[in-house]
Amino acid sequence: MKKIGFLSFGHWTESPQSATRSASDALLQSIDLAVAAEEVGADGAYFRVHHFARQLASPYPLLAAVGARTSRIEIGTGIIDMRYENPLYMAEDAGSADLISGGRLQLGISRGSPEQVIDGYRYFGYVPAEGSDHADMAREHTRVFLDVIEGKGFAQPNPRPMFPNPPGLLRIEPHSPGLRDRIWWGAGSRATAEWTAQQGMNLMSSTLLTEDTGVPFHQLQAEQIQMFRDAWKAAGHEREPRVSVSRSIFPIVNDLDRAYFGHESRSQDQVGHIDGGLARFGKSYAGEVDQLVKDLAEDEAIAAADTVLLTVPNQLGVDYNAHVLESIVRYVAPELGWR
Repeated sequence: MKKIGFLSFGHWTESPQSATRSASDALLQSIDLAVAAEEVGADGAYFRVHHFARQLASPYPLLAAVGARTSRIEIGTGIIDMRYENPLYMAEDAGSADLISGGRLQLGISRGSPEQVIDGYRYFGYVPAEGSDHADMAREHTRVFLDVIEGKGFAQPNPRPMFPNPPGLLRIEPHSPGLRDRIWWGAGSRATAEWTAQQGMNLMSSTLLTEDTGVPFHQLQAEQIQMFRDAWKAAGHEREPRVSVSRSIFPIVNDLDRAYFGHESRSQDQVGHIDGGLARFGKSYAGEVDQLVKDLAEDEAIAAADTVLLTVPNQLGVDYNAHVLESIVRYVAPELGWR
């Protein structure tokens, strides 16, 4: 059985063709879509974080609101760019959102991707240390974040505090037990997947890999997943890790689906350049249910993952995206053994 969630970038534009025309629309519709996803039987609501863009940014108010409006589904990110994060403040925000949701937070983090502005993290007050770069800074922020959410005391208490302190060093509050096991790293390569396993984080792999070996995307991603699992075992972690993959999947069950996504049935992998190197982008899946099931059954990375995150076209509105999720849960998932 696989968990099925949606992943939204939360785009908005003032265009009359868009159902999401403002930041308020993007946020409120994200909450409504999470509620609808729970109602149709999906398992997760995940949100991408981009700065300096007309997309979702600061995730914690949204995650807390979704947690308060739902009762079952996982809530998460895919991903938060750690170059921009204060790890201690982040620990407070994440702990709060997790407690509000009753321990349903699945927090995807990573180095991030190319942003809308040059070195945007510098505007947030973060500069790589001498001799390091922005990727090193993201991993250092991550190290501190992972340390403090363990719940161990580290801060020297004031001998004359405003309120009484518990004995010993103080920790970040609020602390949410178990959150450390629900942190995911968005890995864009096989080497980064191995590093992710060594750190004891779950693996989140998208429709983009920042390398290309000439094999189809799903095979390269399946190799990445296997390398992650091998590294996890070698590291000796006690718990079982989780792995998610992202996909654009559109069952065509009516004329509106056909109008929107009929052309995607011819989608293929693409190879391009990102950050100065080759990258492989996975194809979209769209088609009549019978053909879609056959195509998805051949995707080796989906077979290897325990969670599938469906990237949704949020500007088509809550009702249409809820329809797409319901079509996958009702018609596609049972045929593939996901349900």
